[in-house]
Amino acid sequence: MAIDILIKNAICVSHNGTEATDVAIKDDIIVAIGHIDDVEANEVIDARGLHLIPGVIDTQVHFREPGAEAKEDLESGSRAAVMGGVTAVFEMPNTKPATTTKEALNDKVERATNRMWCDFAFYIGASAKNAKQLHKLERLPGCCGIKIFMGSSTGDLLVADDQTLADILSNGTRRIAIHAEDEARLIERKHLSEKGGVLQHPIWRDNQTAYKATDRILEIARRTGRRIHVLHVTTEDEMALLAAYKDVASVEVTPQHLTLSAPECYEKLGSYAQMNPPIRDEKERLGLWKALSVGIVDVLGSDHAPHEKEMKALAYPKSPSGMPGVQTLLPLMLDQVNKGTLSMERLVDLTSAGAARLFNIAGKGRLAVGYDADLTIVDLKKKWIITEDWLQSKCGWSPYTGMQLMGKPVGTFVRGKKVMWYDQLADEATGQPIRFQDTLNG
Repeated sequence: MAIDILIKNAICVSHNGTEATDVAIKDDIIVAIGHIDDVEANEVIDARGLHLIPGVIDTQVHFREPGAEAKEDLESGSRAAVMGGVTAVFEMPNTKPATTTKEALNDKVERATNRMWCDFAFYIGASAKNAKQLHKLERLPGCCGIKIFMGSSTGDLLVADDQTLADILSNGTRRIAIHAEDEARLIERKHLSEKGGVLQHPIWRDNQTAYKATDRILEIARRTGRRIHVLHVTTEDEMALLAAYKDVASVEVTPQHLTLSAPECYEKLGSYAQMNPPIRDEKERLGLWKALSVGIVDVLGSDHAPHEKEMKALAYPKSPSGMPGVQTLLPLMLDQVNKGTLSMERLVDLTSAGAARLFNIAGKGRLAVGYDADLTIVDLKKKWIITEDWLQSKCGWSPYTGMQLMGKPVGTFVRGKKVMWYDQLADEATGQPIRFQDTLNG
């Protein structure tokens, strides 16, 4: 048969384990895996010495469009994604206007199609106003599910009381993503942020602020029978609690919380280390790794949330929370593979298979015949330094600038299209909405 692309001699990490083999692509799909010699290919890529994994899926990014395009937009954020080996993203609803209606979601899908470099889906933001429509909104094309902000949001997107949370969880069927910080405790402790600078950030937004919210939402999820996905978990105690609720709850951690710790990160980076929930101390960081190693953690998400340098430079607490991360998610974790704290097989589970499993993504998340040819190729032995000129986000900075890593993404394929190859982008963006098995019929 004639095919479009033949990737030869790659070290493939798949359901078969890790093996050197070939992958054939035709019409956006993986059509053969194995030792392939009897085909005609429009392009042959010799990937000898390189690892080939299923395309990385980042299920938590903030690309700021519409409303804050000076920080980021769908094109620039997705350009950062594919440069970092990410082939698909779930984008958050706290834009301006917020993504809480059919019209707002459709506007994002229209803006993104053939303009984003990777494939995409968008969360619908839950609020008291749209609670009764969520069962319909979550089934719209291009929607990955519902997002609830229990704290750290404003206006309609803040859902702080248990009754409204229960109403939202009772209306619909798809997994709901949760930002779990207790709003009442944040308000009660706000005065702690006003003196002492950014070192106060994890004191104001302390462990109990996160634990209390996680405890509350888990009880509501169990009572309503609704599946939830708790984002950016930061404490060892939350992980122990979540382990008792795996029937209804899945768990995300970020590379930032796995690789940075307080107070050192605030002393070195100042407000550039400020995010919500906060970077916590070394004990909590090690607790997250323990939870990851025993399988409590389901996925890695970057929580990519860029702000301009001049905004981050404001005196705390006026400085905004959030940092870029979609481009560095995979490189940071490849470095951990080389350090022996993570296997390639577990990395694949955390960055592609896990997301596909939790959110019922159609045709993505596996290196298998019949699936979308979403592929990430990495040079596991590449030693390099993160520099600002490599970064693609509009914000132009990273908390990891100047860090030396071992392991780098060198190729990103989205539905068979080579969109990044050794830091060079393709001529055009061709991003499309992700399909979900729950909503294939609308």
